[in-house]
Amino acid sequence: MRTTTLQATIPQRDPVGWCIVLTLGFLAMCCQRLSIPSEIYFDEVHYVNAARSLLELKRANPEHPMLGKEIIAAAIRLLGDAPLHWRIPSALFGALGLFAFGRLMWLASGRRFATIAAMLLLATNFMWFIQSRIAMLDMFMAGFAMAALWQFAAAIRASAPGRARLHLAFCGLCLGLALGSKWSVAPAAILPGLAFLVLRLRDHGRAFAWRCGTRPVPGISLIEAAFWLGALPLAVYWATYAPGFFLRDHPIHPLGFIEHHRYMLQLQDSVVKLHPYRSVWYQWVVDWRAIWYLYQPVDGAQRGIVLIGNPVTMILGLGALVWCGWAAWRRKRPDALAFVVLYLACLGLWIVTSKPIQFYYHYLLPGAFLMGCLALAADALWEKGGKWRWPPVALIVAAYGVFVYFYPIISAAPLHHGRTSFEQWMWLRSWR
Repeated sequence: MRTTTLQATIPQRDPVGWCIVLTLGFLAMCCQRLSIPSEIYFDEVHYVNAARSLLELKRANPEHPMLGKEIIAAAIRLLGDAPLHWRIPSALFGALGLFAFGRLMWLASGRRFATIAAMLLLATNFMWFIQSRIAMLDMFMAGFAMAALWQFAAAIRASAPGRARLHLAFCGLCLGLALGSKWSVAPAAILPGLAFLVLRLRDHGRAFAWRCGTRPVPGISLIEAAFWLGALPLAVYWATYAPGFFLRDHPIHPLGFIEHHRYMLQLQDSVVKLHPYRSVWYQWVVDWRAIWYLYQPVDGAQRGIVLIGNPVTMILGLGALVWCGWAAWRRKRPDALAFVVLYLACLGLWIVTSKPIQFYYHYLLPGAFLMGCLALAADALWEKGGKWRWPPVALIVAAYGVFVYFYPIISAAPLHHGRTSFEQWMWLRSWR
């Protein structure tokens, strides 16, 4: 019965082939000029140097979790200490995250066009591409986060409890690894367990803890789900600090985890010096404030990398967010509800947080889920057929056209008009 129901809810053909092709194309695009600039730039100064210190068993950059720096350190140890090797892990995790995002969209919606459109929109929203080409922590966090959400959606779609259990285990593993990369993922990390709890409460009331015959994953009790989605991620997160137990100076005590996290929070809250590229959440939402990662003569040419969002998709995505909210309420669309909640939860963290200095790259996850909303809205027009199909096609063409136009200034390409080259891309004064 369950298999028949799933076949009824996913009548379209799985575009997994397209997902693979788009992922490989994105990875190839990321690898172009990946070694340029041939020196540390922007926040690489924190994380590459921290990775080098880890290789010497010295503590560095203790205000952030350790896994991302451990991955960069592993690349340096295996491949050598060079710019290409610092950045290869981010490119790989950017590709992994893009593929996982496509699988998440497919399993959540069962819509072929929405899945392909979502991957195309995320690949060209500027942020995902730029963060996949720099040795920072964000893409490790985002890649593991998308993989975790993909696995949770796969558990919901699984045809047997044993298979669902395996997906939940992978989900918990990836949640722990995402948290071990950067705390920004915390709102998204708690949502799978929270969704499981809410649905069981609605279906079973007081008997929610041990009943296991209904949604979201039949055959898995809430108690078992709490292990896979709660205890396991915390255990994995704790394990990501294991190299810190063996540092030569100021090692982390395995049983002093709470105290160490107080110290980490204290360090993060102590950064109060104003930064010229600081911004706040409502500026991110309207694509108002840019960050210049690079703009200088380097490697024989004037080059630049500016972090902004694709102005076409970031702005149209806000309208799609409203549509998804309406579709979730009036049409009872769980896929639309999921992406709206993911967007609002990840953005909400930065609305309520006490972190005094914030930057546009904190919008990486909300911006990705916004692309999911935009893909679902475009798919709703595509499904109408006929003349309604040209707007979603025009959207994707416009997104790619703007991406190609901005490509030189987001990819460190040679700029041929010297120091004033950047002006042709400055549509807003606030991007300067």
